[in-house]
This record gives sequence, structure tokens and C-alpha cells, in this order.
Amino acid sequence: MQKGTIGVTTENIFPVIKKFLYSDHEIFLRELVSNAVDASQKLRTLANFGDFKGEVGKLEVRVTIDKEAGTLTISDHGIGMDAEDVDKYINQIAFSGAEDFLNKYKDNANSIIGHFGLGFYSAFMVAEKVVINSLSYKEGAEPVRWTCDGSPEYSMEKGDRTERGTDIILYIDQDSKEFLEQQRVDLLLRKYCRFLPAPVVSGKEMEWKDGKWEATDRDLVVNATEPQWMKKPSELTDEDYRKFYQELYPGEEDPLFWIHLNVDYPFTLTGILYFPKIKNNFDINRNRIQLYCNQVYVTDSVEGVVPEFMQLMQGVIDSPDIPLNVSRSYLQADTAVKKISGYITKKVASRLDELFRADRKEFEKKWDDIRIFIVYGMLTDEKFCDAALKFMLLKDTEGQYFTLDEYKTLVEASQTNSEGKIVYLYATDKQAQYNYIKAANDKGYNVLLLDGQLDNHFVGLLEHKLENVQLVRVDANVVDNLIRKNDRKSANLTPAQTAILSQLFNSDTAKVEKASFVVQFEALGENAQPIVLTQNEYMRRMKEMAAMQPQMNFYGELPDSYSLVVNTEHPLVKDITAKADDALLATVEPLLQTIDSKNAEADAIRKAAPEGKTSAEDDARIADLEREVADARTKMSDAINEYGKKADTAKQLVDLALLGNGLLRGSNLSDFIARTVAMMQK
Repeated sequence: MQKGTIGVTTENIFPVIKKFLYSDHEIFLRELVSNAVDASQKLRTLANFGDFKGEVGKLEVRVTIDKEAGTLTISDHGIGMDAEDVDKYINQIAFSGAEDFLNKYKDNANSIIGHFGLGFYSAFMVAEKVVINSLSYKEGAEPVRWTCDGSPEYSMEKGDRTERGTDIILYIDQDSKEFLEQQRVDLLLRKYCRFLPAPVVSGKEMEWKDGKWEATDRDLVVNATEPQWMKKPSELTDEDYRKFYQELYPGEEDPLFWIHLNVDYPFTLTGILYFPKIKNNFDINRNRIQLYCNQVYVTDSVEGVVPEFMQLMQGVIDSPDIPLNVSRSYLQADTAVKKISGYITKKVASRLDELFRADRKEFEKKWDDIRIFIVYGMLTDEKFCDAALKFMLLKDTEGQYFTLDEYKTLVEASQTNSEGKIVYLYATDKQAQYNYIKAANDKGYNVLLLDGQLDNHFVGLLEHKLENVQLVRVDANVVDNLIRKNDRKSANLTPAQTAILSQLFNSDTAKVEKASFVVQFEALGENAQPIVLTQNEYMRRMKEMAAMQPQMNFYGELPDSYSLVVNTEHPLVKDITAKADDALLATVEPLLQTIDSKNAEADAIRKAAPEGKTSAEDDARIADLEREVADARTKMSDAINEYGKKADTAKQLVDLALLGNGLLRGSNLSDFIARTVAMMQK
């Protein structure tokens, strides 16, 4: 019997392995089963090269539980090991047998899993003792038995195995008894080993009999050895792709389409990525792409391997060029991974462009489902954005689709403003903004529908990418001012009329919480609405961005900014103006004259002061003038407020504008209804 100390650089290696080698202890099963499959694939490669002349036989891996003995055993019929192999690959930690093998058979051993230098020692995360029974494929080899109790001390002696291959026997420790439960083990095998290239047998198949599940005498093979992504696209039908999707994501709606990845230079990459149906609610299900290395499951956290926006996709990526070291954290910094990420981006963009060109109508049918994926990609990936400009579609409120070039051609003639900017009008809610959309359409303008949660950011991207284009939401101004083509028509109000009507129409807006209103007067024509409520484009964009970006919280705290645009040419507004003139001009005009004259006198005193420094006498006079101005303003405001209490038509028009924009609620809505009924009874 040979005894010795495992070649490690620290006496504390096993506690490190047990606690920190892998984030999840369950990973040990993947490592050991993968090594067993690796051994089987090595034997097949040796046989193909003529280096093994014997009978290959049934190269399957068995996982066996013995609850009474407290053991979990992984058995294979691969190349096995002799004492020299055990000493080289087991007793010297982190020397990878797969790496050594690949160096010799690198041109024809692509199916060797490899890169698992510390994989075997993951067994000690769950086992208090590990035994290896092995017999090498080499002619005349003697069996070997290796035992270690989780310390650097081991024993190695002649074993009793009579068949080629290896048994790894784990004596499960008290804290890990869950791994002696068949159901738990089968779940892990299904998670990590479902596509390994050699059959993995665990337990027996079950069948429903006499009202309960019973084990049969048939072995349960938990994996599919030839997954669809390992086949050539020409070998698969659309139905094959859909069936595989259902195997990956049982019960989900069929995907829209898919991309089969297959590249062998400058790196090796295979896989299938699916486009699931994604609605505008931006309900992102991350961790839906599974990462494999030569059919060994690695992770479903693929940050860095695929661009962020592609995490909306689902499917499988398999590459032996992705490093499977003990720490997964440096994936994002690895140069091979960056190349893979760039390739996937290019491939996805190319596939989308291909689908668009091949069948425009079918692409348009899918557009609403994939739009958020494409917008997200354009916002977060510059290269994808540049490629997507070719197949990006804009949808208008009538349900028509346009490429960016097509839309520019459509609206350039009619929607260019006096500054030479092409104005793209858009709505975010087709129903709520119906009146604004109709007014724009009646003017001969087209209106886009941008109702996704990312579209506030997307609007800015379009303005950046499209030359000489400005986007304006359809409710940002009255229709005549959305695309300014000439000077505004004067509202023809005197200063006294402006003061009266501003206060009269603005008095009822104070009841709207977290909103500020500015009254404006426009001559919009007698057939236009009497009052149009518009929202400042810049401030609205800032507030919407603030809702998604905490660092912009300043804007989020500001009130919503609206303009109450009063149409001075509407008959109802003309009537309100005439009645207010009769009731208030005699009072308001003298008060305005007083305000103007007193302000002018105060300004003259300030201007006459040497070097802008007024005397005490001047300061006293200015203070008197300011008090007179404030008194006049109070008298004017009181007079207008008193009149306003009886001006039901003005209140009604303001409330109608608020109601049309969803801003009239609660008691204010109740008061409006009561007032409406009362006015109808007069």
C-alpha cells in the first residue's frame, strides 16, 4: 500500500475547496459526471485513432445511491486509471487530465469536456470520504483503489475492479444527506447533465400502476446525447426547433423565430437562440439563456457572454472557448467572451435583417412582439443600433408600418417647419390623446404611435440618429404650433382683457394636485376647441426619464407643467370676454394704469440714483409705491375672483379641458357634473 500527502501548496486546501471552490455545493455532481463522460469520450477517441484495440462496449455513466451505506457512486466504463495516472492527476491538485489529453489529440478531441482541473475535489464539498476504484484500459494494467478522508492524507493500494473504468464513491457527510435522495439527484442531473454526449443512467423509469408510481426494471437515462444545437441547421425542420423550445421551456407559447449559431473560427460556438413573444409591458425574464461547455451545463447567468438586451431571448449557447475556471466572475473581461458577444450581436442583427427582407408582411406581423427587444438593443448597444436602422419600423396611429427612410419620405413635404426641421409627431396613448391625434390628422399630419415604456428614451435616440429630425408629442402644443410654419396670429387682447381672462381661466386649475398651469391666448379659429391643454415637451421628457432613473430625481419632484391655451376666436370665449369686459373693465383698467404708473415711477427713481445707490428718502418713496402697487393688484384680483364665482361658462370650459386629459377627479369631477346638470336646466 502506498501512503502519502497530496501535493498542495497549503494545508488548508480542503476547507477552501469545501467552502469557496464553487458557489453552490450541488455543482459537485456536474463535475464528477462530466469527468466520467470525459473518460468515456477519451476511450472513443483512442479507439478511433487505433490506440485502443479492445471492445469499446456500452459507454454509459451510472449514478447510484445506497442510502444504507450513505454513499453516492458515479461509475463509468471509460479509459480508467492506473496507479501512475492517479498519482499524476489526483494527487497533484489542479493538473487537468483533460488538458493533457487535449494536447495530444487536440485536432480530433473536441468532445472532451476538459478544463476541470479542480473538478474532482468538488466531491469533498459534500463527502467526508471519497474512494476511487479504477482499472485502466492499458494492457496489463492493475486496478487501483484510492481513499481520502478530506485531509491532505491519502492511501492508495491495489484495487479489486475487474472491468475497465472508474467508480467514484462518495461517503456523504451529515450536512449533505439531501444528496442521498433519488429525486434530488435526478433534479440535479436534469439541470446540469441533460445534454451530455454519453448516456447518464440514474435509477429506474417509473410507471403509473394501481393508483401509484412504481419503479420498472428499465434504466432511466436522464439526458439526450445529441441535442438540436449540435446538429446542422439543414438537418432540422421548423417543428424540430419548436419541439426543442418546448423541451427547454415546457408549456410556453411557441417562439416567433430562432437563430441557429454555428461558427468554428476564430472561436467555436454553437447554439440556438429563440425570440419569445415580448409585449410592451417590458416584463423581462432574465436567466433564460443556458450556457454550456461541450454540452455541460455551466450557468444561466450569461452577463458578459451575451449583450444585456439579448437576455430577453431564450435558448442555448455552447462553446468550449468560454473559460470554465473556478471563478465565473471574470467572464466579462475575457477576450474570447468579448468576441463571442460581438459575434452574437452581429448574427442576431443579420438574422433580423434577413427576415425583414425575405418577407416584409410577416415581419410586420411579428413587429409588435419583438419591437421592445430591438428598441432595448438600439438603446444599449451601439453596433446593434447601427445595424438595426436598416430594419427598424415605425408604426403610426393607423397601424401602418414604415422604415425610417420610408417615413421621412412620407412626411418631409408636409411636416417641415419654418426652421427646416422635419417634425415627427407621436402619441403615447391612442385613446387618451385621440382629440390631439384627430386635430393633427385633420391638418394633414401623420402621427406615430410610441407607447412602449422605453420610448421616452427611444425618442431621444431617434433625434440623435436621424439628421434634421425633431420629435414632438402630439399634445405638446396646439396643432397650429406643433409644426410652426409662420408667425403666430395675434390674439388681439388688450392688457386689461389679458389680465382678466388669465385670472378667470387660471383660478380653477389650482385644484389639480402636483401640476402647474400657464394660461396662453391663441387665435386658433372659431371651429377649433375653445381650450386646449398642452404639456411642455422638454419637462415631460425629463420627468418620464426621472421615473426610470433615480439620479434624475430632481425632475421627478417638479410638478407637471401644462399650458392652458385659450382660443380667443371661439364663440364661447368671445362671449366670456365680452361679458367680462362689461363687468370688469371699468374697475380693472384704472387699477392697471395705477400699477403701471407706480412701477414706472419706482423704476425712474432707481435709474436716477447715482451709481445705482438710492438714498433713504428714495427707498421710503419706493416702498410706498410698491405698497400702492400691491394694493391695486389685490383690489383687481378680488374684483375678478368675485366675478369669477358667477362665470360658470369659464369654469365649465376649464373643467372640460381637464376632463379630456384625465385631470378632473374626485370632488372636482362631482362638482363639474352637478354644474353641468344645473346649466342644462336653465
